[in-house]
Amino acid sequence: MAAPASPASPPSNSPAPPTAPGSLRRIVAASLIGTTIEWYDFFLYGSAAALVFNKLFFPESDPLVGTLLSLLTYAVGFAARPVGALVFGHYGDRIGRKKLLVLSLLLMGGATCAIGLLPTYATIGSAAPVLLTALRLIQGFALGGEWGGAVLLVSEHGDARRRGFWASWPQTGAPAGQLLATGVLSALTALISDASFESWGWRVPFLLSGVLVMVGLWIRLSVDESPVFKAALAQAEARKAADRDAAAEKMPLVAVLRHHWRDVLVAMGARMAENISYYVITAFVLVYATSDHVGLDKQTALNAVLIASAVHFAVIPAWGALSDRVGRRPVYLLGAAGVGAWAFPFFALIDTEDFGALLLAVTVGLIFHGAMYAPQAAFFSEMFATRMRYSGASIGAQFSSVAAGAPAPLIATALLADSGSATPIALYVIAAALLTLVAVGAARETRDRDLADIQPTTGPSPRPAPNPDEAPDAAPRSASAS
Repeated sequence: MAAPASPASPPSNSPAPPTAPGSLRRIVAASLIGTTIEWYDFFLYGSAAALVFNKLFFPESDPLVGTLLSLLTYAVGFAARPVGALVFGHYGDRIGRKKLLVLSLLLMGGATCAIGLLPTYATIGSAAPVLLTALRLIQGFALGGEWGGAVLLVSEHGDARRRGFWASWPQTGAPAGQLLATGVLSALTALISDASFESWGWRVPFLLSGVLVMVGLWIRLSVDESPVFKAALAQAEARKAADRDAAAEKMPLVAVLRHHWRDVLVAMGARMAENISYYVITAFVLVYATSDHVGLDKQTALNAVLIASAVHFAVIPAWGALSDRVGRRPVYLLGAAGVGAWAFPFFALIDTEDFGALLLAVTVGLIFHGAMYAPQAAFFSEMFATRMRYSGASIGAQFSSVAAGAPAPLIATALLADSGSATPIALYVIAAALLTLVAVGAARETRDRDLADIQPTTGPSPRPAPNPDEAPDAAPRSASAS
């Protein structure tokens, strides 16, 4: 016989309490600072891989082959991101967002500092690139768990009417991290000689991460758990107390693949153009602009990325706010169409060997990228039920990165080496844009969804709201699956 629910337990359909504006701003700041540090660490490796790791860890290879091998270790970090998404998503949906975000920050910062202390090939031989690759795997694992938790913490605290705007702020951590990483590298290359930079200067930005992590950890520990998650957890506990014979709640991963698999596919497709274009614009551009094909010096290329990243940081909240007014899909589709249309002009401008043209190419590319990246946090959050949202959003975002961001600089470099032309690289970006246009075009608008609602969102028409006493893992299937 079912036991009555404890009087202390909240009713299963009680809404999460609203978050005070001051508290929300603190949560946004904590998520932004944390994601900035995580992306600083991740992008720092990408910039170093393009500029010096080929000489330090693969010195016996042809210069272009060494660059390819260096970028391959960069891509390995993406392979670990889906694993991080699975592990962090599972426990984030079980025990909360905050604890997992603290762990991801510690893992990323520790691995980055260790890279700064790593002996090079000249000191320990082939063990150097092996250790470098292992630390890169830890970075990828940490970042795979970071993104979902950071955007969900803000999305689930935030005002539903301005969710796109507030959730876009953790997204600015990417250009802020890029800005910080590129700025530190640019300052070092300007202040010290190339020989000093290759000898010891490259270690400074990696070791600086330790200081940044301590700051981020102090701020992140000061925020509260998501009220939406706490309400959902309380509902689950109340159901267990009310019916001791109830079936055990399914693992979040199982529930996601059962009820939200179409949403996962939409998220993966939506990430293709966003991910590929970003790493071509910010990482591969350092290879292309400094290659014999163009011949600009690395300081010029770094300065262009530095300035463009500042613009990117500024436009992301604006795109997020626009998505609150017109919807997530229109803004996302505009960004995907924009990066596809800009692919050929992007390389044509760089080929002029003029700094102004290079800056215009990177800046416009990142503005279009921002139109996809800004609404992405709210868009993905609104697709999934609360008790499987961390898993669903992380899986959709990070599994696609293996096919998108991971090989993008590698593929672009190989295409350049094979053809000596940017044409196949531009076509590669255009193909990714078309895939994203199809995926986002097939999705349903999510702007007006209540995050406390457990109904899947993909498909042409909504289902009736489920019984509030029904377990989250018993959510109806996506309407498009009917």
